[in-house]
Amino acid sequence: MPDYLPLADRGGPTVFRGYTECRFGQLHYRHAAPAEPTGKPALVMLHQNPSSSQEYLPLIAEMARDRAVYALDTPGNGMSDTPPGPQSLDQLAGAFADGMEALGLGSDTPVDLFGYHSGTYLCTELAIAAPERVGRLVLSGLPMRSAQERAANLAKAEAVTLPAEDGEEIIDWMRWLWDFTVVQRLPGADFEQAVWTFRDKAAAMHRRAWTYIGVWSYDAAARLPLVTQPVLVAQPHEGLLDVSREAAALFPDARFEELPELSRDVFAVGIPQFARSIRSFCQ
Repeated sequence: MPDYLPLADRGGPTVFRGYTECRFGQLHYRHAAPAEPTGKPALVMLHQNPSSSQEYLPLIAEMARDRAVYALDTPGNGMSDTPPGPQSLDQLAGAFADGMEALGLGSDTPVDLFGYHSGTYLCTELAIAAPERVGRLVLSGLPMRSAQERAANLAKAEAVTLPAEDGEEIIDWMRWLWDFTVVQRLPGADFEQAVWTFRDKAAAMHRRAWTYIGVWSYDAAARLPLVTQPVLVAQPHEGLLDVSREAAALFPDARFEELPELSRDVFAVGIPQFARSIRSFCQ
């Protein structure tokens, strides 16, 4: 059945939902495509965590005007099945590779990848794990940190556990999340879209830290040079601007593009900018 679009109809293709299989069970995805094939490679999107492919809905609808688009929910997020515990990024990338193989994605023509924040590392690991299935990568907001920063962040992530019976900790976190996601959204960012984003982030509960256990265990300096595909880092002016520039220099074949007009709520107010960057790089 068609997906729910939180914004006014953009006139693009309808977004549908589906499931495929991976090593952790069912992998949920959103999919849209133009009425007639255009010959362009399919675009696979991997979201930041905790969140879901719902956050990409406006960008899916826009990009599907001229290519097939698949946005996958990370295992343990959105409507994908939950792994038995925190997983390394190579295991999560392996789950995406499983799902792509089951869908036949990249079997004839390599797909292009788009990732945001923690989704960038999921893209890089997928590109390393399945180089024959991946053509180009567009990344935004690579969370590269020093070894000391990663160790401190990892300790914080590992300390997140099931909520206590009184729910005080999780309620405090959800109050902070509502304020950050909904109350502090930029002018022009759709209220209903922000509420749905809050819902998907809140649904992760204590699992919100699981992917970050993988992220803060990830040695970007060692892994990013293994990406052989062309990379575009399309970077808003946000807190990860400088470290994303440093990360871009680690890829063997990368361009760095600043998006100075964007800072936050980028998938509410920045669709034209991201669509332009993706289309110019992924012909």
